[in-house]
Amino acid sequence: MSYAKVLGVQGRQDGYLEGNGYLVSWCVGHLVELAPPSAYGEQYVKWNIDDLPILPQKWQYLVSASTKKQFAVLKKLMHRADVETVVNSCDAGREGELIFRLVYEQTKCKKPVSRLWLSSMEDNAIREGFANLRPSTEYDALYQAALCRERADWEVGINCSRLFSCLYGRPLAVGRVMTPTLAMAVQREAAISAFTPEKFYTVLLAFVGGGTASSKRFSQKADAERLLTRCRKEVQTTVQKVERKEKAEKPPQLYDLTTLQRDANRLLGFTAQQTLNYAQSLYEKKLITYPRTDSRFLTEDMAASLPGLAAAIADTFGVETSTTNARQVVDNSKVTDHHALLPTASVARTDFSALPSGEQSVLRLIVARLLCAVGEPHRYAETSMTTICAGEEFSAKGKVVLDEGWKGIERKMLGDLLGKKKESAALPDVQEQNECSIVGAELKEGQTTPPKHYTEDTLLRSMETASADSMPEDAERQGIGTPATRAATIEKLVAKGFLERKSDKKTKVLLPTDKGKALITVMPEQIQSADMTADWEAKLLRIERGEMKPNEFMTEINTMITALVENTEAAKGADVLMKNKMIGVCPNCGANVVEREKGYFCENRECRFVLWKDNAFFKRLGKRMDTHVADKLLRDGRIRLKDCKSAKGKVYNATVLLSTEADGRSKFSLEFEGGR
Repeated sequence: MSYAKVLGVQGRQDGYLEGNGYLVSWCVGHLVELAPPSAYGEQYVKWNIDDLPILPQKWQYLVSASTKKQFAVLKKLMHRADVETVVNSCDAGREGELIFRLVYEQTKCKKPVSRLWLSSMEDNAIREGFANLRPSTEYDALYQAALCRERADWEVGINCSRLFSCLYGRPLAVGRVMTPTLAMAVQREAAISAFTPEKFYTVLLAFVGGGTASSKRFSQKADAERLLTRCRKEVQTTVQKVERKEKAEKPPQLYDLTTLQRDANRLLGFTAQQTLNYAQSLYEKKLITYPRTDSRFLTEDMAASLPGLAAAIADTFGVETSTTNARQVVDNSKVTDHHALLPTASVARTDFSALPSGEQSVLRLIVARLLCAVGEPHRYAETSMTTICAGEEFSAKGKVVLDEGWKGIERKMLGDLLGKKKESAALPDVQEQNECSIVGAELKEGQTTPPKHYTEDTLLRSMETASADSMPEDAERQGIGTPATRAATIEKLVAKGFLERKSDKKTKVLLPTDKGKALITVMPEQIQSADMTADWEAKLLRIERGEMKPNEFMTEINTMITALVENTEAAKGADVLMKNKMIGVCPNCGANVVEREKGYFCENRECRFVLWKDNAFFKRLGKRMDTHVADKLLRDGRIRLKDCKSAKGKVYNATVLLSTEADGRSKFSLEFEGGR
């Protein structure tokens, strides 16, 4: 609608707008999708290991069933006789390019195409973009990279999911980004479980005038106690070494999407997907620039306008800033598709309080980051002191802030979110070889700590830097996934029951489930390793730049999948790990009923008995089929339900009776209380 407004298009039609010489329509997600395996042959309807690998030679696409109406609108508009050119104005990125091109190809349109490439939805940016439309051919390499990503993901997902599902006799979802991400979480929990804490002891000295010094760590408490006894007999220590350095902490870089998601999780408790949703809404409201960016810098041409933007936004939020150091956030070489995330000038004209609270919080983070990033360094003096007491060396550090710099802005903008950090106390003003008076000594007991559970913040960080050690130093993408897809990967792992969110004191942690651990246990190193996925991302970037041919990349993928299918066997002992949870006995044939992702199935493959979790009969009652309900039905053949709801909204109690059809399928009936 923003495009239509700027272009002066007001005539609303069914699925598009028309006026002023333009037709403006839209895609709703992926209108055109890769066809399922069954489109390549009837043998692929059933999952059979002998039919693998499935590697299409000529790729087939289908119009999504849920978007057929809008696709028909676009097709009709593209083929209208009065339409001379088509403008691709989808999101300026790999996926936006793919969405448009697939629709264009599927409609068999042959008309010339121009590309609108924007980082901001502000009116001026849209006008400038339409005044400087680019030839679509400039983005052919980007489209080829998007096609390779989509097709390689399809091949890995289809072949690996079928291969491992057949090997282990249960549905297993495998993905080239999803599986390595899950593996990181499983490995982290294994390290936590294997960790054995070790106690240690230190002696602390407190000085007259403030500050403390600590001894080395002792593994034996008795050794620390002997030192403590000797120290308590002393009233002074001899200062061996004093070193005072003035230091500066540079301002943080601007946000890309991943660092925004990490801070929003750490400071606000938002999931990565929530943050992306809030950021997308702010973008559509013209309050921030394009959020799905992986850059933390701006381009040279933006430097001149940055001081004015920062000053206007600082004034809006009541923050005093003396200078705007635009040069420290400008680097053309570190900007690819999109520059860093910024608030727009529209923020200064917006009623901040009218925004939903989640959007307010995310916008405040983005505003604060801009003002901090162009601010002055945080300057402080750090003093290190080494002293001798009772023949043992003690060390201490003290800190004095000289200039708050950017941290003053951060405290002003985000003080209530940052929490109180314990600052190092100032040390006594002493010289080397001088005596320093002791006011007391004490024993402190501590213990080594295990790695921390993953939060959304730290898992995103690990995804972003995965495989960094094995990649070349100048590699630009060392992680798995992209800023735009990492949130969806985490959500998919949670939805499929491989990860679960649990509260750990004030934060929510991401823990692998038994199902997730079992999947990684049987998965070959090649599939669960971040190295393969990080290597893919680097090669896709090379395709975008025209440095690698798409068919070369796809040949590598096909070779890898073929070798995997030919050489992979079921892991020994995996049947115990992969065993489904038994919840009862089948009322039709007497075999075990086990829980799977979508329901409770009879283990006898010839039997058709199943209790679906997404059960239509129970949904009509306002209830759901969970483990408790399934267990009760299998044990007793009935379950009493309170507060059922009729189609007219009437509430009642009733008993659901379970029986089976002649072919073994489940059948339900109601028994009403009071003979209703």
